[in-house]
Amino acid sequence: MKSPISFFAGCDYFRLASHPEIIRAVTTGLEKYGLNVAASRVTTGNHALYRELETALARFFVAPAALLVSNGYASNSVVAQTLRDAFSHAVIDAKAHVSLRDASRFFDCPILEFKSRDLADLRRVLAGAGGNIKPILLTDGVFTDEGEVAPLAEYLKILGPHGMILLDDAHGAGVIGQMGRGTPEYAGVSRQRIIQTITLSKAFGVFGGAILCSRALRGKMIAGSAMFAGSTPLPLPLANAALRAIQLIKKDRSLRSRLNHNVQYVKTALRAAGFPVPLTPVPVIAVIPGNPAQARAIKRRLIAHRVFPSFVEYPGGPAGGYFRFVISSEHSRRQLDDLLASLTAA
Repeated sequence: MKSPISFFAGCDYFRLASHPEIIRAVTTGLEKYGLNVAASRVTTGNHALYRELETALARFFVAPAALLVSNGYASNSVVAQTLRDAFSHAVIDAKAHVSLRDASRFFDCPILEFKSRDLADLRRVLAGAGGNIKPILLTDGVFTDEGEVAPLAEYLKILGPHGMILLDDAHGAGVIGQMGRGTPEYAGVSRQRIIQTITLSKAFGVFGGAILCSRALRGKMIAGSAMFAGSTPLPLPLANAALRAIQLIKKDRSLRSRLNHNVQYVKTALRAAGFPVPLTPVPVIAVIPGNPAQARAIKRRLIAHRVFPSFVEYPGGPAGGYFRFVISSEHSRRQLDDLLASLTAA
C-alpha cells in the first residue's frame, strides 16, 4: 500500500484547524451563541464573547489592549483609517503584504518605498524626505517567500523617537518568540512604538483579525474607522474556537518546541545540500525554480516521493511562481525526510 501524500502547504502551523478541541469549541459555540450577531459592534453586535477574546489576546501577547476585526487583511486598514493625517510619511517595505499597501493609502500622506529589510536604503529614503518628519513604517514581521524576519530593533533606531511601525505579524504571531508573541518578542523590542496586527487563521487555526495596541488607540479605532464600524464581526463559534486555541498554545509549549525542531531539522539539511535558506525559526521554505523546465522536474520529484507539489503564484512573491513548503509541528520525521529527499535528489 502506498503511503499517503504529505501536505506541506497552507499556514496551519500547529494543525489546530483540525484539532478535536477546536472543532468541539466551534460546535459548542454554535449551539450556545448561534452563528453570528448580524450587526456591527458599534450598533447591536457587541457580544460579550468578543471582549473575552480581546482580553485573552491582550494577555497572551502582553499588550495593553486588543481589538478584533472581521479578518486579518482588514486589520491594517482599520489602523490606517484611524491614524489618517497623524504622520508626515508612510514608509513601506518593497515586499510588504498587499494588505499593507492597501492600508498605506488611508494615511493620506506621501508613501515612500525602501528595499526589503535594507537598512541603508531606509536611511536614504528617510533622508530624502527632509528634516522634522514623523514617519510610520509598514512592514511584515515575517516574510514567508524568503523565511526572513524584519529587523525591528534597527528600524526603531533609524525612525527616531517620533516614528512608529505598523507591523503585519500574520505569520509571526503564535509562532516565533520564546512565548510565541511574535516578531516584537523575537526581536527583543518594546511594543511602545509598534502596532501589531495579526490573523487568527495561521498559528491559531481559526479565523479573524486583531490589532494589538494601546488602550487609547483601541478607543480611537472604534470611533474613527469606517471599516470597523461598518462591518459585521467574526462568527461567534469562531470566536469561541479562537479562545480555545489561545489556551492550547499557551498551555502546550511542546507545539512550538516540535515546530522549531522540525524547522531547524529541514533547514539545516537543506543548507548542507547548498540551498540558501536562512536559519530563522520561520516555518516556511521557498524554492524558486530557475525556469519552467526546472519547475516541472521539481514537481516530478515531489510526486515521486508522495509530497504534494505546492507551487504558488502570489502577489509580491517571485515572478513566475515558486514552491512554498510550510513545516508544521505535526509533521513526522518520515514526512520531513520525504520532502528533503525530493528536493535534494540529483
